[in-house]
Amino acid sequence: MQPLHILLLIAAYFGVLILISFLTGKSATNETFFKANNKSPWYIVAFGMIGASLSGVTFISVPGMIGGSQFAYMQGVFGFLVGYLLIAFILLPIYYKLNVTSIYQYLEQRFGKVSYKTGAFFFLLSRVTGASFRLFLVALAMQYIVFEQMGVPFWLTVVISILLIWLYTFKGGIKTIVWTDTLQTLTMLTAVGLAIYLINEKLDWSYIEFLKTDAFAERGQIFFFDNPNSATYFWKYFIGGIFITIAMTGLDQDMMQKNLTCKNKGDAQKNMISMSVLLVIVNFFFLSLGALLFIYADKLGIEIPVVDGRTRTDLLFPEIAMNQDLGTPLAVVFIIGLIAAAYSSADSALTSLTTSISVDFLGIEKRPKEKQIPLRKKVHIGVSLLLMVVVIIFNSLDGNVVGNLFKFATFTYGPLLGLFMFGIFTKYQIKDKYAWIVALISIGLTYLISISPVLYAYYFDYENIISCGKPAWECAEKYAAENNYYQFHWEILPINGLITIIGLWFIRKKK
Repeated sequence: MQPLHILLLIAAYFGVLILISFLTGKSATNETFFKANNKSPWYIVAFGMIGASLSGVTFISVPGMIGGSQFAYMQGVFGFLVGYLLIAFILLPIYYKLNVTSIYQYLEQRFGKVSYKTGAFFFLLSRVTGASFRLFLVALAMQYIVFEQMGVPFWLTVVISILLIWLYTFKGGIKTIVWTDTLQTLTMLTAVGLAIYLINEKLDWSYIEFLKTDAFAERGQIFFFDNPNSATYFWKYFIGGIFITIAMTGLDQDMMQKNLTCKNKGDAQKNMISMSVLLVIVNFFFLSLGALLFIYADKLGIEIPVVDGRTRTDLLFPEIAMNQDLGTPLAVVFIIGLIAAAYSSADSALTSLTTSISVDFLGIEKRPKEKQIPLRKKVHIGVSLLLMVVVIIFNSLDGNVVGNLFKFATFTYGPLLGLFMFGIFTKYQIKDKYAWIVALISIGLTYLISISPVLYAYYFDYENIISCGKPAWECAEKYAAENNYYQFHWEILPINGLITIIGLWFIRKKK
C-alpha cells in the first residue's frame, strides 16, 4: 500500500470514531464523562474491554515474544483468569457498595487522605508509563510502515496520534470509549484472524493442520516446569499473572472505570467473568499468529526488522503484513487493527487519568457546578500533552516493550496491591501520614531484590563478565541469564505487595 492510501484509511477510521463520539457525547455532563451515567450494557463493556486489555502491546509485541519464549506467556494468561475471578467477587462488590467515582476513594474511607493520595499517585505514575509504552510501540510501527517514507519525524507522529485521541474523547469521555472500544476490539480481532488465515493459506495449511505440524511443536511449548531459575518457569508466570491482573485491572482506575459504568454489581461481574474466559482464547490466537510469523519468516528467509541498530521482533508482524505480498486485504485490516490496538488502551488511559486527577487531586466533585466541566476539559488537555512528552522520551529506551511494561508495573503497582490487601483483609487502622514512606521503601527494597542476581554476578564474577564487549552491567545481566542465576519475573509484584503489607503492619495503630 502507498502512504497516501494508508493515510486515507486512517482518516476514514477516525471519521467513524468521531461520529461515535458525536452520538455519545450529546448533552454530556461530568457524570457522563466519568461514569457514563451507569447505563452501559455489560456485554458491550465486556467485548470492548478485551481490546483495552490486549492493546497494541499484545497486537504487535506478544507475537514477537514467540522467538524467545515460545508459548510461555499462556502460563500468565491462565493466571489472569484466576485474577479476574478474584476481582469480580472481591473488589467489584466493594466499589459498588461505596459508589465511588475513583476507586482510590476507598483508601480515603479506609485509612485517610495520605493513603488515598498515595494510591492515586501510583496509579498516575503506572498508567502514564503504561499508556505511553503502548502508544510508543504503535507509533513506532506506524513510523516504520508509513510516516518514515513521507519524511515525518517520530515526534510529529506521536503528536498527531494523541491529538486524534483527544478529539474523540474530550466530550463524551468513558461513555464514548465503551462504544469505540467495541469497534476497536472487533477490528483488532478481525486483523489477527485474517492474518492467521492468509499466512496458513500461503503455507498450504488449515489452522488445525498448522497446530499439528513439527514447526509449531518447536515453537508452541506452553508449560515450563524444569528450571525454577528461569523467567519462563510456570509458577512465576501463573502466580505473577494472578497478581498482575488484580493490580493492573482491579486496582487500576482505567480498567475499573469501564466496569463502574455498568448498571449494577451483577452486570459488572458478568462482564468480568465473560471477558476473562474470552481473553484466554484470544491470547492463544495471538500467540498462534506469532508462531506463524516466525515459521513464515524462516521459510521465506525474511529477516527480523532492525531499527537504529536494534533488532525489533515487535516489527515482524507489520513487516510481513505490509511488505511480503500477502494481499491488500491483510494490509488494510492490519492498519486498522494497529490503529485500533493503539487507541483501545490509549483513549481510556487519557480518560481515566483525567478522572483521577480531577477527582483524586483537584476535588472536582466538591467545586461549584459551573466550574466542573471547564476544569475537567483543562485537565484533559494537560494529560494529552503529558502523554506526548513521555512517549517521545520512550523512543530512546532499549528493550522488549512487553518486558519493560510489566517490569515497571511490578514496582509501581506493588504499593497499591499492598494498601488494598491490607485494607480488605485486616481490620487495622494505620498512621496514615506514613503511608507514602512505606510505599517508597517498598519500591526501593523490591528493586534491590529484583537486581540481586545481577549484582552478585557483577561483584563476584567480574572477571568472567568484562570480556563480553558491552558495558559491565549489561555483561553482568547477560552472564547471569546464561549461567542459570535466578531470574525474577512477574513474581516481583506480589513480593512488592508483601513488603508494603509488612510496612503497613509496622505503622498500624495499636488498640
